[in-house]
Amino acid sequence: MAMKLELDQSRLFSTDPALREVAQRLYEKVAELPILSPHGHVDLGILVRNEPFSNPAELFIYHDHYVTRLLHANGFGLENLGRGEDKPRDAWRILCSNWHLFAGTASGYWLTHVFATVFGISEIPSSENADALYDLIASELLEPRMLPRKLFKTFKIDFLATTDDPCDDLAAHQYLAADPSFEGRVAPTFRPDAYLDPRHPKFVENVRRLLSVASKTAINFANYIDALEMRRQFFIANGAVSSDHGVVEPFTTILDQNEAARLFDQAISGRISTDDARRFAGFMLTEMARMSCEDGLVMTIHAGVYRNHSSQTFAKFGADTGHDIPVTVDFVNNLRPLLETYGLNPKLKVILFALDETTWSREVAPLAGFYPSLFIGPPWWFLDSPDAMVRFREAVTDATGFYKGSGFIDDTRAFLSIPARHDMARRIDCAYLARLVGEGRLAFEQAAAIAVDLVTTIPAKAFNL
Repeated sequence: MAMKLELDQSRLFSTDPALREVAQRLYEKVAELPILSPHGHVDLGILVRNEPFSNPAELFIYHDHYVTRLLHANGFGLENLGRGEDKPRDAWRILCSNWHLFAGTASGYWLTHVFATVFGISEIPSSENADALYDLIASELLEPRMLPRKLFKTFKIDFLATTDDPCDDLAAHQYLAADPSFEGRVAPTFRPDAYLDPRHPKFVENVRRLLSVASKTAINFANYIDALEMRRQFFIANGAVSSDHGVVEPFTTILDQNEAARLFDQAISGRISTDDARRFAGFMLTEMARMSCEDGLVMTIHAGVYRNHSSQTFAKFGADTGHDIPVTVDFVNNLRPLLETYGLNPKLKVILFALDETTWSREVAPLAGFYPSLFIGPPWWFLDSPDAMVRFREAVTDATGFYKGSGFIDDTRAFLSIPARHDMARRIDCAYLARLVGEGRLAFEQAAAIAVDLVTTIPAKAFNL
């Protein structure tokens, strides 16, 4: 007999009955509030086409590196999980037959939430029911209520941001903005990493393309800066509110224009040293802060990731296939040049995200606790899980309170997981606030107001929504 899949209505709340009751009361005030999703990686094409999702494996496995990396770690090749020959039912059988691997993980929690709330599944996946569950979901995906735009409305998504290449024509965004039948607000995000760092293997190619898109003929530093500024303005005109910077280290530095131009020329000619490439990239991150002071784009800095750790996997399957690994980060020293120059500018907003959680209380919170321009991004990627979220609240709240955060960021490619992720964050925050109420540190009314603000006014303020 299959084991029952159930959602405890008080999940993630304290086991103490009194605190659980307070958390439940707080949660009731935020459970049905709309979703603000200012940073993510959903393919906007699904909303433009508004066609049924292909199959369960396409929906839950192929594009979710949380799922594929854990299966890969347990011996299942990526070629069997949508990265090679397309056999969706086989991939689905692998997931269901190894459901126990996801016990206690954030991805297992999200999938359980989606299975129960979206598809009404009441059995824990297994090898015995894999085909039946596949058929059930495949059938449900053909229902009108499962079309992407309908789900967008059902999920109560008020704002959704994508992550976009600076040279993108943003046609999908323009299409949705002009379509009166689409109810919702979507926005692009300016992601210039591959255009700022000479160590990127396609830096020269990218710069040439950037200049071409900006109608610049001469390849020089002045035109390069102009082109970046022009593309930022194009993104802003199409609704962008932020730029996103996924860096190994948040290194910044200041260069005079002559030195920057010299390094740019060396980078274009392929003669730049590794140290000078780092200096140029650090200067360009600082330049992004300068531009933000002028055009108002919020900077989000996601630091501390060694990208594509497995060269064999990268060569065979490409990026974003589960082999990015966290590394230690230094914010205090690396960001000081940027903050010395622009940190007190009232027009600047920088949101710091750290995979190195040892920096939360030691560096990120103290920095945001002083600089008006700095805000704290929530746990993301490997850390957007219940236990890490609790550690995050305990690490940063003493130094900054709740109002120097950005609100929750789902950072997902998996469209159907957006409500599950936001619901989890709301429950964790309500549980934490309930503890403060129970300890006499907050009145219930204060905690209720904060719980609502964490979902509404705090992300709206951080991202200028």
